[in-house]
Amino acid sequence: MTADRKITRVINVNGVAIGGGNPVVIQSMTNTKAHDVEGTLNQIEKLEAAGCAAVRLAVPDMEAVSAFKAVRAKTKIPLVADIHFDYRLAIAAIEAGAGKIRINPGNIGGQERVKAVIDAARSAGVPIRIGVNSGSLEKHLIEKYGSPNADALAESALSWIAYFEKENFGDIIVSIKASEVLTTIKACRRLSESTDVPQHIGITESGTVRSGSIRSAVGLGALLAEGIGDTLRVSLAGDPVQEIFVAKEILKSLDLMEGPAVIACPTCGRTQIDVASLAEKVEQFVAPLKKPLKVAVMGCIVNGPGEAREADIGIAGGKGEGLIFVKGNPLKKVPEDKLLEELKKQIFEILN
Repeated sequence: MTADRKITRVINVNGVAIGGGNPVVIQSMTNTKAHDVEGTLNQIEKLEAAGCAAVRLAVPDMEAVSAFKAVRAKTKIPLVADIHFDYRLAIAAIEAGAGKIRINPGNIGGQERVKAVIDAARSAGVPIRIGVNSGSLEKHLIEKYGSPNADALAESALSWIAYFEKENFGDIIVSIKASEVLTTIKACRRLSESTDVPQHIGITESGTVRSGSIRSAVGLGALLAEGIGDTLRVSLAGDPVQEIFVAKEILKSLDLMEGPAVIACPTCGRTQIDVASLAEKVEQFVAPLKKPLKVAVMGCIVNGPGEAREADIGIAGGKGEGLIFVKGNPLKKVPEDKLLEELKKQIFEILN
């Protein structure tokens, strides 16, 4: 069972409430060219269909601001403008309709330029995400701590929170990210103990779909299980749609999101059907469903129904056939080549 959620202040991003015990918001970031409006829109459509609730776009130059504005005009999902180095891009992105601005104050050029972004965001009613990253930590903190460790990251985040609040701007979200899982966990814990600002959590540069999914599940799972994290991104090298699937599985595993879940046995010498292939197809089929549903794909009739008795519906394989069972009770035997079709039919009956 997960720990109680830490209650943070509520930040509204184009109608999406972040913090305050609201459901954890899944985010991603497009990896299309910053000037490619149609390609970016196509990717946003796929992300939204997969379950993404907010999308971040890189805005590296003024031409990208124009593209951002064009994208904003053709989608309703909240868009976050990702800004580095040039504060004028942040101001221009606010004017272009950004739902939120993400800046790393440590690389934006000093407090006066950060204040200019704050003033523009305040006027437009746009929240700001303060990004603190191990790769762009302030030099004086590197000198003080010797490395971008958890203490350095937490101090940077808290000092910027203090500055924003001194400027009477509390419409903020903070993210502390490092590629080291334990560093991220420790820094986010310290931040959680010291402020009610909502946290966007993630493991930066986590890796490929395989390794990055594991590192993200460990890091984000540990934080979420402690009640820390109001919004998240699973950062993977590859198709960002994969990030959404991984994020949803992390949240569902901690009972922080409703939706279908597929369990499958690891197979053994008794297995006489292709469990792995069947489980993949079942997972693809149930992924778009919104209702909670537990589906089991088990390799044999010996232990299958018993081990998966808590599943709503499942398959237990036999020789050239499988047993369809509901809540551990047998329903009917079906030839192997008809198992997927019959399972889909029974799922529709359960849900409807």
